[in-house]
Amino acid sequence: MTFAQVIDFKTGRYSDLDQLMDRWVEQTKGKRTASHSLIGKDRADGSHFVEIIEFPSYEEAMANSNLPETNRIFEEMVALCDGMPTFTDLDVVRNDQLNASTARRFFHEIATGGNLDAIDEVFAADYADHDIMKEQDTVVGSDGIRSDVTRWRSAFDFAFELDRQICEGDDVVTLWTLNGTHTGDFMGIPATGKQVGMTGTTIFRFKNDKIQEGWWHYDAMKLMKQLGAAG
Repeated sequence: MTFAQVIDFKTGRYSDLDQLMDRWVEQTKGKRTASHSLIGKDRADGSHFVEIIEFPSYEEAMANSNLPETNRIFEEMVALCDGMPTFTDLDVVRNDQLNASTARRFFHEIATGGNLDAIDEVFAADYADHDIMKEQDTVVGSDGIRSDVTRWRSAFDFAFELDRQICEGDDVVTLWTLNGTHTGDFMGIPATGKQVGMTGTTIFRFKNDKIQEGWWHYDAMKLMKQLGAAG
């Protein structure tokens, strides 16, 4: 179970503390078990900070706490704080990655399921699309993705399998596998009834909870070979 530790502290010397954290990161390279860390500053009190550190498990967190470097850094941290920091230990019982969920909604509900009405809920009106199989480097507008989905669904009876998703900031990276049957015209190639499959990666950038920009990279050559169009 994912574990998180919340450290609540006050300091008038945050820049010094920030440098201290940089030293800890450098000194514990290859040894620390923390997977994610963020520090927030209280808008109402500029000396009040909260750090949230995420670990794969409670046991990993304890291993991290027992590092000699962690003990030394903690002593120096206390010296920079106004009073003793407080700690809250949390077992994570729910972890919603909302942008990743929206990305999955595109692959499952819109592309595979054919619910084109959901496009305006998922994509920004000025969505910018970058696709290796298009002549234009960038196509702007959610109507472009609507046209793409319609074109692919008219040519293939397919489904996406999502192999992995990686979230960082406003970006969601999805590694996927597409498998299906060639049932209609595709780029001038009439239906062959052949089974096709390819892998690819899509990067969606989000803004205000909607997909603002997308980059598509996939094995187009493999697909065309399966359709008999490439040697």
